[in-house]
Amino acid sequence: MGNSAHASTPGPVDFVAEQRSPEFQELRKSHRSFVFPVAAGFLIWYFAYVLLAAYAHDFMSIKVWGSINVGLLLGLLQFVTTFGITTWYVTYANRRLDPQAAVIRQRLEKQIEEADMNKEEV
Repeated sequence: MGNSAHASTPGPVDFVAEQRSPEFQELRKSHRSFVFPVAAGFLIWYFAYVLLAAYAHDFMSIKVWGSINVGLLLGLLQFVTTFGITTWYVTYANRRLDPQAAVIRQRLEKQIEEADMNKEEV
């Protein structure tokens, strides 16, 4: 119930100032330095697969084992890559992003608590 009160009325926290803080800027930099290169790499990998499927029929139909061909293996690797990237991101976030975000969150929560205490005193 306390959170809905903060969401509906202007709060004691200057979020614009917080966004400009060095800690927030570092968090944003850390997030972007992971997400943008990995997303670009995955998109290149994905579109390479699509282009190979569309234009390299002979290559994609090479038999690897029984009726399993290169196209099927590359298609399955798309799923493996997705799960791998997800695992990599979660590990990165837990190790690098979450500690940075926790510092910011604690500072914001402290500001809100102090403002609530000041309201009660008035």
